[in-house]
Amino acid sequence: MTNLTLKLDSIERIKKFNSTVTKFHCDFDLEQGRYFIDAKSMMGLLSLDLNSPIELHFQASEDEEKSILSSLTDFILE
Repeated sequence: MTNLTLKLDSIERIKKFNSTVTKFHCDFDLEQGRYFIDAKSMMGLLSLDLNSPIELHFQASEDEEKSILSSLTDFILE
């Protein structure tokens, strides 16, 4: 299981993030506080607090994980 902290602080970034994760076959879960949502759900994404960091959880093969990480670079908090 891979866990990342993301910053999705605008509607444009949410759209771009959603477009990126829907290209992959694995499941992506977002956690913010006590809420968990499907990262491929635009309605779920729009319910997030854009001022707070968000935890992303996913499990993928090693090759797919590398591809996912390179695709999500713009959203990952250092």
